[in-house]
Amino acid sequence: MTQATPERAPRVPRRIAQVIVNSLKGGVVPRVGLPYITVGRNREVAALLHDLELVADGGASFRFLVGRYGSGKSFLLQTIRNHAMGRGFVVADADLSPERRLQGTGGQGLATYRELIRNLSTKTRPEGGALNLVLDRWVSSVQAQVTLEDGVAPEDPAFADAMERRIMGTMASVQELVHGYDFARLLTMYWRAHLQGDDDIKANVTKWFRGEYRNKTEARRELGVGIVIGDDDWYDYLKVLATFLVGAGYKGLVVLLDELVNLYKIPNAVSRQYNYEKVLTMYNDTLQGKARHLGVIVSGTPQAVEDRRRGLYSYEALRSRLTQGRFSRDGLVDMLAPVIRLEPLTHEELLVLVEKLADIHAGLFGYARTVTQDELVRFLETEYGRVGADTHLTPREVIRDFIEMLDILSQNPGVTVEGLLGNGQFASPVRPPAERDAPPLSSSGAASPAVPGAAEVSAGQDEFAEFDI
Repeated sequence: MTQATPERAPRVPRRIAQVIVNSLKGGVVPRVGLPYITVGRNREVAALLHDLELVADGGASFRFLVGRYGSGKSFLLQTIRNHAMGRGFVVADADLSPERRLQGTGGQGLATYRELIRNLSTKTRPEGGALNLVLDRWVSSVQAQVTLEDGVAPEDPAFADAMERRIMGTMASVQELVHGYDFARLLTMYWRAHLQGDDDIKANVTKWFRGEYRNKTEARRELGVGIVIGDDDWYDYLKVLATFLVGAGYKGLVVLLDELVNLYKIPNAVSRQYNYEKVLTMYNDTLQGKARHLGVIVSGTPQAVEDRRRGLYSYEALRSRLTQGRFSRDGLVDMLAPVIRLEPLTHEELLVLVEKLADIHAGLFGYARTVTQDELVRFLETEYGRVGADTHLTPREVIRDFIEMLDILSQNPGVTVEGLLGNGQFASPVRPPAERDAPPLSSSGAASPAVPGAAEVSAGQDEFAEFDI
């Protein structure tokens, strides 16, 4: 393994260091502190930042991030999330699950919309829950326009009428879209409640935007409107929201959807195809110019995308659009293609990463770092020397093992790196992702039952027997 000479990580605040270490040890991506541990992925990040420029200019984009479990898909999504917020975009992210899909008859599509709105984030509200902040900023920006451009002071009796005219003018672009008129009507209702100091109406309008009204009767009773956001039209409202956000002073809306594999796992073939049809609709809208100021990034595993029987490629219209062209091959990848396939981090990049983590860990627990670069190299050589590492080892597992090693070293002063690496503790085989993350699916989509007696049989066999070498 080639040795690199990475720079020491900058001093990390303890609160952020705690989040980084706990998240990575638990196998999840931290939502803060990513710049302290980001390595590699320069081409992927540059391609997605190019998409953000298109969205800011009034266009739209749709990308798929494809990689094995633990390869860094979620990390890259969070990195782009931070970049987008820093550049003035509003970001909404959600993980798909059995209860959250793109299409469903039991509220699964609406559940995804609710999760996206709940996680609506801006630069000043990065933790989510920014809907009211966005609405209030819109009202404030319109008030500033009336004051500065129309010359009408807030205490002037004509101020309310000037605001009304200005709002109707800004709503013109929204009303041209599907459901835009309903959206504009609720926005106007919010402005009037703001003017009158009616917090109850503002709360009800916010509730409507969050998709929390169960039916039209409830919305009519509380707001006097006979419309609600539902499973079939939630994506149309996202397109309207993206256009509205530009009028509120933002660059656009970026939607991040993780865990595409949960669509792949839908047992009912018809339901699965309906969800893939929704993916196709969103994909076509963005590429054909039917959506504006909207960027969508979806991440999933290669199997969830490329499986001809259950994956996205089982839907012929998607397969024909997403299949890699004839000229792409190892080392020659089109980063402007709709599908970005994540290559494994190089050993040099992982060496930079573990050195950063060693510095962060030492700073968090208040000890002088004693792990040398030669020992870091030795650790990585041990990790990649395991059976199956070439095909199944992921950055997630390397990081988790490394933090565990640092914890043991810091808690046991008499233990050395060589002692840990030499006793075989990190020398066990690497299991394939399908075995690590989920039970295998039967043809019906259910988890296959365990084979009786399998544990007893394997216990007496060599530990490498389950691998084909």
